[in-house]
Amino acid sequence: MPSPLERVQAAPVLATVRRLEQRIAARFPGRGLTKVVGELAGLVETVDSSTATARGRRSWLRPLSRFGIVAVLVVTGTVMVLAIRSAIADAPDDGLAWIPLLESSVNDLVFAALAIWFLYSVPERLQRASLLELLHRLRSLAHIVDMHQLTKDPERLRSEFVPTGASVPMDLDTDQLEHYLDYCSELLSLVGKTAALCAEASRDPVVLDTVSTVETLTVSLERKIWQKIAVLNHHRETPGAT
Repeated sequence: MPSPLERVQAAPVLATVRRLEQRIAARFPGRGLTKVVGELAGLVETVDSSTATARGRRSWLRPLSRFGIVAVLVVTGTVMVLAIRSAIADAPDDGLAWIPLLESSVNDLVFAALAIWFLYSVPERLQRASLLELLHRLRSLAHIVDMHQLTKDPERLRSEFVPTGASVPMDLDTDQLEHYLDYCSELLSLVGKTAALCAEASRDPVVLDTVSTVETLTVSLERKIWQKIAVLNHHRETPGAT
């Protein structure tokens, strides 16, 4: 049995998301970012309940699928034995007369292999659709977080910055902007952790590949935010820059 430290668990992730929601609401009440983190908390709960349901479903589907595999093997083996006995009893003199038997045997083996592969993958395939839908929502949420920080450009806090008529008003000072960007970075990290919860529930290669895609996306977006924070700190350390 794996150690709790070897798996990403939903309860600590949810607790961290709820704590971040309280921090954002305390510092930026009424901001849309609070709604985003609330949506993420709901997704963590959905992933947790979905994976628990999937585990319960697999607990009875896996033995059933293994029984089906054994049944396919028994039926295929019986058919092959009867066919061989019949062929030996008839024993055609012409070698070409064996071709239909060989062709039928190959077809039976191919169909049996396909049936075994289908039965073996049924438990994982049944939960693929629900997990992919959750991962799609997480990917969309990551882009929404990115949209929230997109116009939060530290360059606009410089004293020499000249806005245009199309410039978005900056209603945050230097300290507030740093906190806002830091919250966005934490949100993206937690989106990645929520995606990792889906990987804990499945070994389906399609699901695992999608989880990896979401995690790569969040890391890439976090990198952009930390570049902004670095620029912001540079301006703060430069006398007269802000």
